[in-house]
Amino acid sequence: MSDTPSLEAWAPWTPQEVTRRLALVRAPWCVVGGWALDLWRGAPTRPHHDIEIAVPRSSFASVRAALESDYALYAAGGGALRRLAPADPFPRDKHQCWVREGDVWRLDVMQEPGDAARWVFRRDERLAASRDLLARRTASGVPYLAPEAVLLFKAKGARDKDEADFTAAAPDLDTAARAWLIDALERTTPGHPWIARLMAYT
Repeated sequence: MSDTPSLEAWAPWTPQEVTRRLALVRAPWCVVGGWALDLWRGAPTRPHHDIEIAVPRSSFASVRAALESDYALYAAGGGALRRLAPADPFPRDKHQCWVREGDVWRLDVMQEPGDAARWVFRRDERLAASRDLLARRTASGVPYLAPEAVLLFKAKGARDKDEADFTAAAPDLDTAARAWLIDALERTTPGHPWIARLMAYT
């Protein structure tokens, strides 16, 4: 029987804990997903089952090196997990790396296209922007993805938590962020119901 924890065995680090563990990493990583929206707001809005960060695939090695000596790393995808030995190359057909401590998962490291200067949408690489436009940082130094880009990722799922996150965040987006998200949705998912809802705030 495998000793790999179940897919649900999450006890995620906080964004601040992730930042401490990656303090020496110079790659342009950032917190994404629901946690990024809470960092933008400056306060928690709901419980989080896990925590995700994103880093360009070309810079993943530096994040891996910072974690690999103390934690077990797994390539994740399609409901399957494969333990990575230190010398194992990361599978090209996967983009998620789960970090295990003991019997629980602590962090999901997601690899994306782009580089230190340019953010590229992983689901449609035609959509790109200056990383400076979408990079944010809290007063305490935690890097996170801008809310308009977080919501773009959430638009695909239509899960209850994604709808709740959109409903809570959309009214507080500034004019530029709202325009960016409308344009991105029109280019990647024409007719998405969030487009009309965003336009109602303009």
